Amino acid sequence: MAVTDRAEDERFMRRALELAARGQGSVEPNPMVGCVIVRDGKIVGEGWHEQFGGPHAEIVALQKVDKTVLRGATAYVTLEPCCHQGKTPPCSKALTIAGIARVVAAMEDPFPAVDGGGSDELRAAGVECEIGLLADDARELNAPYLRRLEAGRPWVIAKWAQTRDGKMAMADGTRWISNERSREIVQQLRGCVDAIIVGSGTALADDPLLTARPTNAGDVKRVALRVVVDSHASLPLESQLVRTAREVPTMVAVSDAARDDAVRRLHAEGVHVFYCEGVTHGERLKSLLEELGRRRMTNVLVEGGSRLLHSLFDIYAIDEVHVFTAPKDAGGDAPSAPRLRKQPLKDIVTTDLDGDEYLRARLGP
Repeated sequence: MAVTDRAEDERFMRRALELAARGQGSVEPNPMVGCVIVRDGKIVGEGWHEQFGGPHAEIVALQKVDKTVLRGATAYVTLEPCCHQGKTPPCSKALTIAGIARVVAAMEDPFPAVDGGGSDELRAAGVECEIGLLADDARELNAPYLRRLEAGRPWVIAKWAQTRDGKMAMADGTRWISNERSREIVQQLRGCVDAIIVGSGTALADDPLLTARPTNAGDVKRVALRVVVDSHASLPLESQLVRTAREVPTMVAVSDAARDDAVRRLHAEGVHVFYCEGVTHGERLKSLLEELGRRRMTNVLVEGGSRLLHSLFDIYAIDEVHVFTAPKDAGGDAPSAPRLRKQPLKDIVTTDLDGDEYLRARLGP
């Protein structure tokens, strides 16, 4: 293939990746997928998977193109087309019926019901099929989906606010560190994840509601399960989390040390109680993450406190960080924020938010 052809292939695949990213927060537990259909070097149709349970990217793109144009066209897809009947029909069959002559996919789909089967079906039907163009970019895009499939646990996003001297609260006990713009980003994050996790100390000190309340209501793409890591089931019945448990799903993750009567009281208020397995705090956290993975949760947001964050870093369970550093010093012996030293950071983006420094990064291997 000529160099110019490969350059064109990459251009169309990058467009498909851009489209795929639009599904973030709306398609999970499915992966984000984009599709671009090209005929004679021009894009004639495009689409992305917009909503879990809705049509896949290939179907959306196909529906936008006249059938006479489809025959002989090339489809660029960020993930191998599915070949099984799920909530929607198989995309491999739809592409074949449409007369698509060539499919270029960025990567194979490791989902057991696909895992190479889609490309095999296409080739068996006489469709030219290539896998691997911009595969690294595609894997980065769907890293949370791949984490759940490969490790059996969700992608863990750690978020915290800190002062310049690395504290998570002021010396006088004030816990509001970041400014309004930073807090708005947090609300948007909450609206895109499957679960929000806090420790019992944070739940007791802040009495949080842990719901997404962004300025733009459209930023709420899903209602997150609220999880409190509370070994002794000590969450007060009068807390906001318990009082709203019948309206917003709420879980308390306990250990064997939790008293039966405390667990029964939480159950009676609509709280789900999950018993974490393991002797150590780290083992119990792994047990909790595995349970969330079994529930097909793809992204979870951990909002503190200090002990919970440090513990997750200690077991190398953090995949992504969002850190808001306010231009102030706490002093005293307030709780310390985690130090990002154990694992290298990658894909680092820093933004100024009216004086707060917002750092977003993924953790390396």
